[in-house]
Formats: sequence, C-alpha cells, structure tokens
Amino acid sequence: MADTCLIVGLGNPEEKYRWTRHNWGFLVVEKLAADWGIKFKRDDAFKGLVAKYVDCEKVCYLLLPLTYMNLSGQAVGLMFERKSLALAHMLVVCDDLDLPFGQVRLRAKGSAGGHNGLKSIIGSVNSSEFPRLRGGIGRPTNQSQTVDFVLDQFNKEEQGKLESYLKTAVECCQVWVKHGVDEAMSQFNKRKDDE
Repeated sequence: MADTCLIVGLGNPEEKYRWTRHNWGFLVVEKLAADWGIKFKRDDAFKGLVAKYVDCEKVCYLLLPLTYMNLSGQAVGLMFERKSLALAHMLVVCDDLDLPFGQVRLRAKGSAGGHNGLKSIIGSVNSSEFPRLRGGIGRPTNQSQTVDFVLDQFNKEEQGKLESYLKTAVECCQVWVKHGVDEAMSQFNKRKDDE
C-alpha cells in the first residue's frame, strides 16, 4: 500500500442520524479511529472531520464529510486534490441495501449502485476506479419505504450484532491499509457468502 492513503466514512453528520443504517460508514471509520487511538478534528478546508494516523512512515487520513450524504463528493474532492492521492489509495466505506445485514464486501472499483454518496464522489473525482467497502443493511420488504428504512435506527436484533459487525469492517480497513485491496478482498469477501 502507498505511503499516503485516505479512508472515507459516508453518513450524515447530525446526532439524530448517528445510529441510523445510512451512517454505517461513519460508524466504521469512527471505530477505526478509536482502535488507532486518534481523534477527529473539524477541518473546514475539507468540509469534514479529519484524523491522521502515522505508522512506520505510512500516513492514513480518515475523513467524515460534514456535507451530508448526497454531497459527500465535495469533501472527498477537496481532500483528494489537496493531498495528491491516487484513486487506488482511497477507500470509501458505505452502507449497501443489496447485501444482508452483517456482510461486508470490498471492491477495487465499481459503479455507484444507486448509492447517492458514491455518486457524488464519482462525480467529484471523475472516476469510479477507487476501492469501496460496502456494509450490508438489507432491504425493507416494501421498496417504497427505502428512504425511511436507511434513515431509521438499527433495530434491536441489529443493535445486538452491530459491535461485532463494525469490528469486522474495521479489520478489513486495517488489512487494506497494510496489505492492499487484493489481500483484504481475499480475507473478507468470502465471509458469510454461504450463510
């Protein structure tokens, strides 16, 4: 992995959104920062909360955009440009309606898949050629309730499994930083596929 990388957690900044399904990316990256013992600071130059992790001359920035989900690309674009990052060295962490709750899937590149945060980032960096870690949140039985579903809090059953789920996602991020996307995919994408 490169000397400098960026991990972006997608979500909405207000406290009322903190434990909602759409904020899965925020929760993962917050837990990653806690595991690394680093703290976020508001940085208006990047329209987000930024933390910096340094290990063996490797620097990894963590970013939580404060632009709200649908404008995530504004913050990511600023960080991407000013830190002169390569696309392959930026990992975006977000929720995914098409995966069951508890399953993570890492991809080296791909489409937005209907995710507005990813759409915004793709538009901002003019490419979809960056890694993304998606965390399954499942789908509502009634498709017309999708917006309410993603902005709703995790239910009791999900809350009971959330800590372990976030831990798995954090471990995936750490493997990505140390060993790259291929190693992280081989370790984490096969989990839960047969369940």
